[in-house]
Amino acid sequence: MHFENSLDFARNLDKEDKLAKYRNEFIFPKVNGKDVIYFVGNSLGLQPKSAKKFVDEVMKDWAELAVEGHFYAEKSWWDYHERFSAKLAKIVGADASEVTVMNTLTVNLHLLMVSFYRPSGKRYKIICEEKAFPSDQYMISSQVRFHGYDPADAIVEIKKREGENNFRTEDVIAKINEVGEECALVLIGGVNYYTGQVFDMEAITKAGHAVGAFVGWDLAHAAGNIELKLSEWNVDFAAWCSYKYMNSGPGNASGCFINKKYHNKTDIPRFEGWWGHNKERRFLMEPEFQPQPNADAWQISNAPILAMAPYLASLEMFDEVGMPALIEKRNKIVAYLEFVLHEIDKEVDSTFEIITPAEQIQRGTQLSVFLHGEGKELFRYLMENGVITDWREPNVIRLAPVPFYCSFEDMYQFGQILKEGILNKELA
Repeated sequence: MHFENSLDFARNLDKEDKLAKYRNEFIFPKVNGKDVIYFVGNSLGLQPKSAKKFVDEVMKDWAELAVEGHFYAEKSWWDYHERFSAKLAKIVGADASEVTVMNTLTVNLHLLMVSFYRPSGKRYKIICEEKAFPSDQYMISSQVRFHGYDPADAIVEIKKREGENNFRTEDVIAKINEVGEECALVLIGGVNYYTGQVFDMEAITKAGHAVGAFVGWDLAHAAGNIELKLSEWNVDFAAWCSYKYMNSGPGNASGCFINKKYHNKTDIPRFEGWWGHNKERRFLMEPEFQPQPNADAWQISNAPILAMAPYLASLEMFDEVGMPALIEKRNKIVAYLEFVLHEIDKEVDSTFEIITPAEQIQRGTQLSVFLHGEGKELFRYLMENGVITDWREPNVIRLAPVPFYCSFEDMYQFGQILKEGILNKELA
């Protein structure tokens, strides 16, 4: 498509946007009396206006029914989490039985590693990407130490080639093949948090299985952002947070995927609790654990209903719109943002280097941009002028134009503010 860096062109794109109406379903912070241009949905999504209604429903049921809300609330609490499965399954490409909601992301990855990191003999190594998100690094290191291994030996990091910003799939697969029968687990972030690169999860999962390893994915930056086909790719397990692209609120509940081939197993290693027990017999208080016949078997405690309510509100919108429509707009708005950045680059004496892959299949909503020759003062200028973005050292800003609530006019106006920030610095 031929783009133009003009206000009229951007507004015409918004008029043609079938999802434009959903912008009004979210609450925007304001700076200088105006709605912000919000680029950090990859960190915390905006609040859906419907979230308060869903929370208020729970509060009302608690007030009027108290403990009886477990069974007699309109959305009864004892099976509240079950309302998520079918909707989330569409988002991550799974059967409803393979998806559940519980805890938070790193907690869930730890719990899933109880089942899927089972080192023995010479098969004890974990393959991950270098400079993974710190929480993943801490988690993997602590799991390795817990099993009595030295992280320096047991953790194998896939590295980027010298002078390159992104990982090559062939290098990932080559490292898996090199580690071979020593590899117990491959655990990688499906979308790299720093660059926004999307990994070839299908090819990597296949390679991991070929050497006899389990393969899991941290989908914190993937769920609600890119197309996922976890069942089709035969992924063993995955987990994701809900507060980024899925707008559930700060630090909120995490989703999990456990491949159905591991369901109905009583001998699989797993930390067990009351809420994973056979639902129909749960209140008989039996001493022996009988796992649920689905991913819910990995649940431990009863669901945090007040936390889940905003998540369910957001999922109603995802279910209404569908991932194909979100991805279609995502591709267009990210391409327009990329165009605007290149146009502004021509107008100012700076160099912007987009380190996110240019190929559409290798990127989602996020563009990570090196601002060569610019410092943090430019980031502060953007923030002070209503552009909420994200800074990563040494001089990278991450821009995530979420298709639910970002507009094409936002992309144009951002370009103008960015240009003013650079030129004002030069005039100072």
